[in-house]
Amino acid sequence: QVQLVESGGGLVQAGGSLRLSCAASGRTFSNYVMGWFRQAPGKEREFVAAIRWSGWGGGTTLYAASVKGRFTISRDSAKNMVFLQMNSLNPDDTAVYYCAAEDGPALSRDSRIYKYWGQGTQVTVSS
Repeated sequence: QVQLVESGGGLVQAGGSLRLSCAASGRTFSNYVMGWFRQAPGKEREFVAAIRWSGWGGGTTLYAASVKGRFTISRDSAKNMVFLQMNSLNPDDTAVYYCAAEDGPALSRDSRIYKYWGQGTQVTVSS
């Protein structure tokens, strides 16, 4: 059974940085796509970033326009970890951040494609 456990959330001032981690377990994740999504209060869950775990195109990334240039998704295949480095944070980035996994080859922004989800970690950016 796939398990995803996020960590690294917290409170940070505008302009600051945080690094989120997602520990993945339960199977071999080759050919998987790992994604980060976020959900702010009263808003729908939205795509943040995704990365292809390995294989052809391994390491290929996709970002939401709102975070491109500020956030970086990466993975450590040996440790089964996925990371989201978030720089230049602003209050609009405040949300619960979720790690997700899907076993298709294509990078996707669509949350319905992702089969497995973590419990989320809160990120709060103060102005």
